[in-house]
This record gives sequence, C-alpha cells and structure tokens, in this order.
Amino acid sequence: MSITLKTPEDIERMRVAGRFASDVLDYITPHIKPGITTQQIDDLCAKRMAEQGTKTACLGYQPPGMTPYPAYVCTSVNHVVCHGIPNDKPLKKGDIVNVDVTIITEDGWFGDNSRMFIIGEGTIAAKRLSRLTFEAMWKGIAQVKPGATLGDIGHAIQTYAESNNLSVVREYCGHGIGKVFHDEPQVLHYGRPGEGVVLEEGMVFTIEPMLNLGKRDIKAMPDGWTVVTKDRSLTAQWELMLAVTKTGYDVLTWSEGSPTPPDFITSIRT
Repeated sequence: MSITLKTPEDIERMRVAGRFASDVLDYITPHIKPGITTQQIDDLCAKRMAEQGTKTACLGYQPPGMTPYPAYVCTSVNHVVCHGIPNDKPLKKGDIVNVDVTIITEDGWFGDNSRMFIIGEGTIAAKRLSRLTFEAMWKGIAQVKPGATLGDIGHAIQTYAESNNLSVVREYCGHGIGKVFHDEPQVLHYGRPGEGVVLEEGMVFTIEPMLNLGKRDIKAMPDGWTVVTKDRSLTAQWELMLAVTKTGYDVLTWSEGSPTPPDFITSIRT
C-alpha cells in the first residue's frame, strides 16, 4: 500500500478545495424543502460550481466495469445508502436525503464531503438516525492523530453505532484523497483498536460512515450505481475530509454553514 503524504502547502490547497465543496452544500441548504426534486438539487450544485470556477468529480466518473455516473452530485433518499442518481421525483415531508459533493479545483485538488438533509419536520427516527450518524463520524475523527491506527477510527464509529442499535455498512468506506479522487488508505468504519495502518502527519482522507436503522445488508440496483438497504430501512451518511496534523486532525471541508460539531468536540482542528 502506497500512501501519499501531503506537504503543508498541499494541505492549504486542499483546504481551498474543501471549502469550495462545503460551500456547495451551504448554497443548496435553504433550497431543500418539500417539493424540490433531486434533479433540481443537482442543477443548483452545478450552478454553484460554475460560479466557483470548480468542476464536479462525479459527472462521467467511471470505475472499471461501470457506466459513467450521469450527474454532478449523488442524492441518496431514505433507504438509498449511496450513489443515488438525481431524478424528477419531488421530495416530500418526512423524507431524508444525503447530498454528496466532490469538486475539483482549477489546479487539480479534490474536495469531498456530504451532509444529511431532513425534509420538513422529519420523524423522530429519521432525526435520531441523522444525529447519531453525524456523532459517529465525529467519534471517528476524534481518534485521528499520529500514532493512532485506522482500526481506532473504525472501532470508535462501530462501537458508537452499535451501542445505539444502528448497523454499519461495510461495503463502502472512507478513502485517501488529494489529486486522486479515491486513493489509499481505505478508511473502514468498523474495526479493532490498534489494528491497521498507523496514521502519520500529512495523510489526508475522508471519514464517511453509512449507518442503517435496520440490518447492514445492502444491494445494488439495476442502474449499476444506486445502492439500497436490503430491508428498506432508513440509512444515513455524513462525510468530512481531514488531514492528520502533528498533534491531531484538521478538518478541511469546512465553511460558514457547516453544522456545529457535537458537544464532545472542542475544535475542528487539533
């Protein structure tokens, strides 16, 4: 496994990319109300990227053996775990949607993040799932520092999720990122303390747990992209991109509208 360590200058460029990615989510937030379609969300994201001078990493993205992804962002509604393709179906009160935004700056750096949105008031179960998934992500982030391991991150997320009767999707994970969209290391959202890659200053990766109200089993839909929970239970995901610093972590996908971290987090940079 070859992991590219970023220089301080690289990380500052990635902070710019991360700020752009987070700004796209800030921009769409007031528009996400009952009646909006995920295609309209995609159009708004495309508009904001054009204003920024960034471009999407998603449109046309084609892993081996797959068809090119057909939209600017991923919009995953209710029981869609990830990679939901925008469409013209209006969102209704009580729906939840994850919007996953990855941009590329003019100088080639990627910024990757996602947030959950609850349409209207939302059910108690949906709000609880979204909150606990957000907190689980931060439980993982709190483990990040030189000398810790990827297993520490995964264990913190898994323990928190399962203690709240949520299941962890295991087929998808966080990833290294820089001038490559999906790079090493793979950041699992489950694991054992002390196992896996040892973290070093200069590593940059995402943490993006997907947690289900029901069982963790998933299945792919015929379009080749959309992934859903097998039992059709609600699922949620949050994602941030961060760097390992000399003493801890530095969240790079941050902007004015970013959700406030949980009470057990004192800073976005340690």
